[in-house]
Amino acid sequence: MTTLATFGLGMATALWSVQARAEFPDKPVTLVVPYKAGGSTETMARVYSVALGKALGAKVIVKTRPGGGGAVGATEVAKAAPDGYTLLFAASTSLLWPPLTQNVEYDLDSFTYIGQITEYQQAIVARADAPFDTLDELIEHARTHSLNYADQSAMSRQYINYIGDSEGVKLTGIPTKGGGEMVPFLLGGKIDFAWSGGIHNRYGDKMKVLASMNAGRLLAAPDVMSIREKYNVSMPSQAVIVAPKGTPADIVAKLESAMEAATRDTEFVELVSNKLKFPVMFVGSQALTQDIADTVTGLKQVIDATN
Repeated sequence: MTTLATFGLGMATALWSVQARAEFPDKPVTLVVPYKAGGSTETMARVYSVALGKALGAKVIVKTRPGGGGAVGATEVAKAAPDGYTLLFAASTSLLWPPLTQNVEYDLDSFTYIGQITEYQQAIVARADAPFDTLDELIEHARTHSLNYADQSAMSRQYINYIGDSEGVKLTGIPTKGGGEMVPFLLGGKIDFAWSGGIHNRYGDKMKVLASMNAGRLLAAPDVMSIREKYNVSMPSQAVIVAPKGTPADIVAKLESAMEAATRDTEFVELVSNKLKFPVMFVGSQALTQDIADTVTGLKQVIDATN
């Protein structure tokens, strides 16, 4: 009797657990954005959270946790309960670069990748009247001229140094505070070229794209090569939603399905495609996890070469 009672209790507990998960979500889901309000990621999150909430059948609350280039928000989510109720919406850079180069409280295995919804349009750009139209022409120009660029972050600096070292040319970084300072520096002639995370899309006839810094070519510049074509490396470009490691597979599957549906939301598509000039690009959990692994391989190659 005791054995049967124990077995019955165990079965009841298991059935309750399955039923509880099947009812996910039965309370609001928090979507942490690890950047300041007003940026492209936070703006996307505000619009996308409404569509995601409709697809899930629960309210999705956006919470900003800026700091440390995304590390503060990422740490909070990495430490959260793996129950699907605390998610992170961020550039994959914030999940990959800090663990490889800084002392942070999470690592490359701290998250379960649920899906990607778009891709940041990272590029090397120059003024429209610059004496070079491609990355190859910029490199040739640098062999006989001293060129400087907007030094916006440790990662963009290391990638540009990687290009310079690979070609045997010196490229000098000028510290700038994000795209807001890069733009007047570039258009005002204080620098010769710059890395851009996508802000160049707002300056169509004033800037030109010399190379995509993504794995593939850019939506607005399909004829311009990516650095992966030339150097077999690329910068992390994915805009992703992740959960803490250990989140149950059935919850991941439900979130993934809701994400895909929300990516087709009219207001989200309008914002991403027409205002930000980013591609709407849903990638599911399995494919994204493999893509992130490939991205990490390239990141390590750049870090090792420039250190």
